[in-house]
Amino acid sequence: MYGVIALFDEKMEQTIINLWKDLKEKSISNYAFEVQNRRPHITLASYNKINKTDFIQLLDELYDDKKAIDIKLNAIGSFVNSGTLFFSPTVTKELVELHANHHSVFEQFNDVPNSLYLPNSWMPHCTIANRLTPKKLVEAFDYCSKIKDANYGKIKEIAIIETFNPGEAPIIYSKKLSAE
Repeated sequence: MYGVIALFDEKMEQTIINLWKDLKEKSISNYAFEVQNRRPHITLASYNKINKTDFIQLLDELYDDKKAIDIKLNAIGSFVNSGTLFFSPTVTKELVELHANHHSVFEQFNDVPNSLYLPNSWMPHCTIANRLTPKKLVEAFDYCSKIKDANYGKIKEIAIIETFNPGEAPIIYSKKLSAE
């Protein structure tokens, strides 16, 4: 499977990585360390199969003139019966347009008809912890609700990841968004 993810600026990324480390040190969650080199992100789309050459060329074209997007992760949530804890961004016009434009341009690649990342199904989020017991979910929620680090920044890069091997989700291509 392939994912298209939105990556954050360095400061926001480091804030979330530090939070992941804290949750591991407190024996609450190892989520971030179950996959090599996992980076904080918001998933925009998923695909079972792609023609990498065509996909990358189209990604390059779509995001060539796109600007970085301001983002604020200002809510904590959990999917029902999932043991997942996430930060959710303020849903801005720019974020919705980024997602909608991606799916419009890449519609030909859509081979996951029930994907949670499709328009009208997508709930933008950055996963903080996963597969938590109810007790650990409460602990994670309590800890994360008290952080004081910056929760605002920018989406600065769009990347494609491969998730075929357990414990691995390498970035196979990425495109930086322009600063202005």
